[in-house]
Amino acid sequence: MTIGKDIFDKLTEQAKNSPRLRMNFDLRNSADDQSQRMLNAIEPGSPLPIHRHMQSSESVVCLRGHLRELFYNDNGEITEVIDMMPGGECPALNIPIGQWHTVEVLESGTIIIEMKDGAYAPLGPEDVMEKK
Repeated sequence: MTIGKDIFDKLTEQAKNSPRLRMNFDLRNSADDQSQRMLNAIEPGSPLPIHRHMQSSESVVCLRGHLRELFYNDNGEITEVIDMMPGGECPALNIPIGQWHTVEVLESGTIIIEMKDGAYAPLGPEDVMEKK
């Protein structure tokens, strides 16, 4: 399978029509694949809570569009803002295990690829930070 403009455009259209303003596309070989690999189309205004992953780091690559990855400390204070766009200074990053983070999408049509270890598990309340 090739992954390019056709898939990006279809995924973006689905994200625009989704109440959450985002849509993912599973890149795993099967449901038995114990990794997490997905394209994620995210539109500006999509609600993305500050959260962390305690079982895996997370690799993120911005394939299209523009976003900011925001890192937080345990007090909910922003510690770093990383501007991400294809061809920019930081089109990709690795988020360490346990790092509080979220994204702010700056451009319609933004597509990222996300990769984490292990099977998908929903975030528990201890891994979602309430904004202060």
